[in-house]
Amino acid sequence: MKTYIKFLINVFLNSFFYVLLIIFSLVFIINLLTELEFFKEINISIFFPVYLSLLNSPAMLFEIFPFIFLISTQLFYIKLFANNEILIFKYSGLKNSKILFITSAVTFLVGIIIVSIFYNASSNLKNFYFELKSDYTKDSKYLAVINKNGLWIRDKHNDKILIVNSSKINQNFLFDNFITEFNSDFEVIRNIKSNKIDIKENNWIVIDPEIFTNNIKEKKEKIIIYSNFNSERINSLFSNLSSLSFLELIELKKNYELLNYSTIEVNIQIQKIISYPIYLVLMTIFSSVIMINSKKYKNDILKILIGLFFCVIIYYLNNLFNVLGTTEKINYIVSIWTPLLLLSFIIALMTLKFNEK
Repeated sequence: MKTYIKFLINVFLNSFFYVLLIIFSLVFIINLLTELEFFKEINISIFFPVYLSLLNSPAMLFEIFPFIFLISTQLFYIKLFANNEILIFKYSGLKNSKILFITSAVTFLVGIIIVSIFYNASSNLKNFYFELKSDYTKDSKYLAVINKNGLWIRDKHNDKILIVNSSKINQNFLFDNFITEFNSDFEVIRNIKSNKIDIKENNWIVIDPEIFTNNIKEKKEKIIIYSNFNSERINSLFSNLSSLSFLELIELKKNYELLNYSTIEVNIQIQKIISYPIYLVLMTIFSSVIMINSKKYKNDILKILIGLFFCVIIYYLNNLFNVLGTTEKINYIVSIWTPLLLLSFIIALMTLKFNEK
């Protein structure tokens, strides 16, 4: 490997790890303040919120890597400008496009590592974080999971425990249901079988139930069962996908399909992970173009603020398309890749005569 390539990679990675350390510290502090607020009335060791903050920080960090790469690239060029090294490279015959290619290649490789290793590790830590914190929430006695056997709900109300299994869910209704009702000593009170349950409200409407009590079967038109869950809450429980690794997302998608549950959010998360290295590369290129085009300006803080301004616009544009994809206004693949294509088009326009600057 040529000396100048090693030098550029070293400067770029140093800038990246410097920014990464600062951003991680800020994320950790924000998390710690949030955890301290949550546990302010609970008697625990001071180290426990610190531990939870450490577990939760990597998942939050994953979401802001585009900002990290943008700022890292700006610092990289600021260092080159400060020592006039960019001019030395130019007079030596090294074009701006060559520097751009090197930083983009490094970003892509780091992006692959982030997606394949960092993301899966952070999702496992996030999942562990949820497990530890759930013991201190009011909802720890409630549980809803989806697996290949359908939707399972564990609920508790007025010293009665409900175990609900449903094979399908569609909007406000559960289908092919079997409910077992226990007392506080886990003795069976009754079993309820129903093809359809309306779960729009917390008072579930069980339609045409068959009720089995002490081996005696009874049929009714409908009965009302109170639950701490409703359709909105069930949907929200499965909206946080950051605690699932890539393989777990694939498995969850299969289970959703068996349950006839919408896979849109899972598909969007999968596409986000697949496109993430490309997104990071585009942010690096975009930041490089901004720095090269504005190198005549001496105010480095202004350059960084300009980059952050455009980064925020890109972030909200991504969110807008994600919402459109989640609400099925547009195809989920279009919702992920359209912002990247738009960014690529803008970069292409901005890189005209790039080597001459």
